[in-house]
Amino acid sequence: MAIPDYQAFMYPFLKLLEDGKEHTLQEAYCFLADHFQLTNEEKEEILPSGKQLVYHNRIGWARTYLKKAGLLNTVRRATFLITDRGRDVVKDPVVNQLTKDYLLRYKEFQEFQIKKNENEPAPSSISDEEKLTPQEQLDQSYKMMQQQISDEILERVKSCTPEFFERLVVELLVSMGYGGSIQDAGKAIGRSGDEGIDGIIKEDVLGLDMIYVQAKRWEGVVGRPEIQKFAGSLEGQRARKGVFITTSDFTEGAKEYVNRIEKKIILINGTALADYMFKYDIGVSKVTQYILKKVDLDYFEE
Repeated sequence: MAIPDYQAFMYPFLKLLEDGKEHTLQEAYCFLADHFQLTNEEKEEILPSGKQLVYHNRIGWARTYLKKAGLLNTVRRATFLITDRGRDVVKDPVVNQLTKDYLLRYKEFQEFQIKKNENEPAPSSISDEEKLTPQEQLDQSYKMMQQQISDEILERVKSCTPEFFERLVVELLVSMGYGGSIQDAGKAIGRSGDEGIDGIIKEDVLGLDMIYVQAKRWEGVVGRPEIQKFAGSLEGQRARKGVFITTSDFTEGAKEYVNRIEKKIILINGTALADYMFKYDIGVSKVTQYILKKVDLDYFEE
């Protein structure tokens, strides 16, 4: 038989976790390969990139979709536990397989799908997907993978130590072109003792202008009072520009406030932080690279 698609792997993956014990991704690979009686040839089949086994890749996406739907939790790296919602699904006598359409009944999964296709409508059926050009399908797949990685980045940032968070912010700002060198920015930024960091960094290598930075590793949203306090701190630090970073989000009142004041303050929430880390290669590594090519018509001109 051919290797099943990622949707076919979802229900048996959940059944593996049905006993309520922790199970690893490696266990899932073995269990699901046996469940679908994959041949040695099928288990050795790799993606065109040559970087990952096909069935490992599809099981990985099955796990991601189950997690986004709230059917399983990650308790440690590559270790999973079924949730109460997941247990209800495997106990339902009517359910014997899971699909993406089934998972859309859960609000969390709907939000994941909306976020994944924020700037373009998601295909509503296989026939709609088939109308996409190969490049459009590639673009959609890339955006979906970027969103999944960004979500995982943010989870890890929220669980890191204050010391690690401080180093992360320094490395990100330097990668974005601020703060001068890692050494300069590291000296300028330090922990503030309230699950946050603050300091003044150079806007450019020469330090022609300075930026006041504050970053808070919070769960609760940041409101207008915090931003007003931050704006006041700019005066004391003789800075005209500021960047406020949080692992959570900002209230509408906070966003409206920075648009009305004279000083320039940039707000970076948890989603944007993870996206910047992805863009500037902080906490991620390249697995493979695809280069799209087209025919050079000028070459064939005689």
